[in-house]
Amino acid sequence: MHRRQFHACLVGLAATTTLPAALAQANLREGTDYRRLSKPAPVDTGPGQVEVLEFFAYSCIHCYRFEPLMTEWMRKLPKEVVVRRVPVGFNAAFEPMQRLYYTLEAMGRLGDLHEKAFKAVHEERERFNSLDAVAAWAAKQGLDRQTFTQTYQSFGVSGKVKRALQLQDAYEVDATPSLGIAGRFLVPGQAARTLVVADALIARVRQA
Repeated sequence: MHRRQFHACLVGLAATTTLPAALAQANLREGTDYRRLSKPAPVDTGPGQVEVLEFFAYSCIHCYRFEPLMTEWMRKLPKEVVVRRVPVGFNAAFEPMQRLYYTLEAMGRLGDLHEKAFKAVHEERERFNSLDAVAAWAAKQGLDRQTFTQTYQSFGVSGKVKRALQLQDAYEVDATPSLGIAGRFLVPGQAARTLVVADALIARVRQA
């Protein structure tokens, strides 16, 4: 997991359950399994929906390992639970990776290139540390380099990077992977309990 000070990582896995089962299974410990935010974070979902944010970085090895677990978990969620991924920016070195994510999103290519971006870093040893680096990689994936560069530098992508930083701060994120739940809770990576705890907190929010 990326931390503001150092790197380490944990992953999680769980299945969606009913409220009593989820709470009993998780046996939640505030301050250990999850943190309650000091003040509510903004959410972009409507009434009856629960927003879940996955804070990640392409350079985090355990975010890479967590990704298939997260993807499988997302497939089982009820439609009322809305998941969004948020690339973190603990310092300036993260910005090219944040812009890469939002550029792929804007170009409609997250579906086939999000996982490939992870693999590029952790299996192919690509270094996404500049516009030139990420644009060269994108071109190898068949994207038009000029269009990619223009999108990367666009006002829209810049705004999303700014919003990601605001959400990161609002959720008091200091490590990845982490899950933000409903503008109220942050679940840090904690091996197999990460998504179990998320399930329980989602159930709690839905029953409130």
